[in-house]
Amino acid sequence: MFKHLLVPTDGSEFSTLTVNRAIAFASEAGARITFFYAKPDYTVVFYGEGVLVDPNTPEAFSQQADQRATDILSACKAMSEAAGVSCETKSATSELPYQAIIDCAEDSGCDLIFMASHGRRGLSALLLGSETQKVLTHTKIPVLVYRS
Repeated sequence: MFKHLLVPTDGSEFSTLTVNRAIAFASEAGARITFFYAKPDYTVVFYGEGVLVDPNTPEAFSQQADQRATDILSACKAMSEAAGVSCETKSATSELPYQAIIDCAEDSGCDLIFMASHGRRGLSALLLGSETQKVLTHTKIPVLVYRS
């Protein structure tokens, strides 16, 4: 049924559990996976009349984000290859991670987005929002939400 999964990951423990489940799902379905990491964009924070500047330069921040993406995606690729599931990895810098996820799924020809949900409820969910919720409401690609 599904032959190409997009699996966004942030490298957290919960996300790693989701990656493992997605690999098992892909193995059972005979599907391949594109693992995706949305790199944060460098931002300058304004507070009142002053500016709070990150001590990292934009270039250093970008290098750190690239290294984190490489580390996270390499771990995903190793897990997938160990299970015999074909995969590739992609990352992109974006202020809107949910849109970067959708764009990657569309550009890669994925027929399913397999992603985690932290399962926040009530005020916490309302205030924090959810990249998963945003993906669900903005994509036409089917989304499988994994909660452990």
